[in-house]
Amino acid sequence: MLSGKQQPSPKLAGSLDDLLKTGGALAGTLLDTDDRSRVTRSVANPSRLDAGTVDALAGVLAAYRRLDDTVKPQSVLPATLTQMNEVTHLLKAARGPQRDRLAEVASEFVQFGGWMLAQLRQDAKAVHLLNDAVELADEVGNGTLAAQALNFKGYIARRQGRPRGVARWYSAAAYTLGAHPAQRLGDMLQAAAGMAESGERDDALRLVENAERLTAAAAELPPPETAYWLTPEFNRLNMGLANLGLARYTDAMDHITAGLAGLPDELRDAPWTWEHRDARQRAVAAR
Repeated sequence: MLSGKQQPSPKLAGSLDDLLKTGGALAGTLLDTDDRSRVTRSVANPSRLDAGTVDALAGVLAAYRRLDDTVKPQSVLPATLTQMNEVTHLLKAARGPQRDRLAEVASEFVQFGGWMLAQLRQDAKAVHLLNDAVELADEVGNGTLAAQALNFKGYIARRQGRPRGVARWYSAAAYTLGAHPAQRLGDMLQAAAGMAESGERDDALRLVENAERLTAAAAELPPPETAYWLTPEFNRLNMGLANLGLARYTDAMDHITAGLAGLPDELRDAPWTWEHRDARQRAVAAR
């Protein structure tokens, strides 16, 4: 299998899921016999793309996203980029009524590839993919996907220590047409953190107030499927980052602690939580 001479079996994938405690995500990256045949036919004849092919590819992407919650990004990146390239290649020739749905899957795949690269600090490559993801999302009018790709550009700016970039990209995400209320809430809070760290405290405070007005509306709706982690508990983490930027260290510590404690078990130890744990430590040290 490592040499590419044999396909991994569902049995092996399931055993590895048990070993790695990945909750079935590895097995989810494998297409069953019917779906594999369906995808093969669509690749051979993209003009006859069917709904089953799009569903199968979306399911594979969902499994990769779940893997990102349990294992280090460098373990997932190579296969992610391979799958991403296959989907975008199929999209170029796709025709018919399922083409827009495939474009949404491709946008999310490209966005996810950018996110994985961003976690590994391959920033230039990540930004390139995220820009492509925004264009694909705009092509089919999906504001949720566009907002999430812009959100990841804000994440890159934060990792680079550029608070003005943080404010710029999270603000752009928050005011993207079609963004989900939970996205807007989290993006406003993270933009406020960037504003505060840039010395624009009054603007940051106003943005936090605007975000707080969205709390009830965001909580009433399930999070978008493409940003399933955006629960009220998760946005406590973003409130913590806003308070940290505003030098409200006790509030920052309390929000981040509550946010981490409120995450589902499968997300609690995700590699992306390390950033929030570091922010909590900085809040505790600054009190």
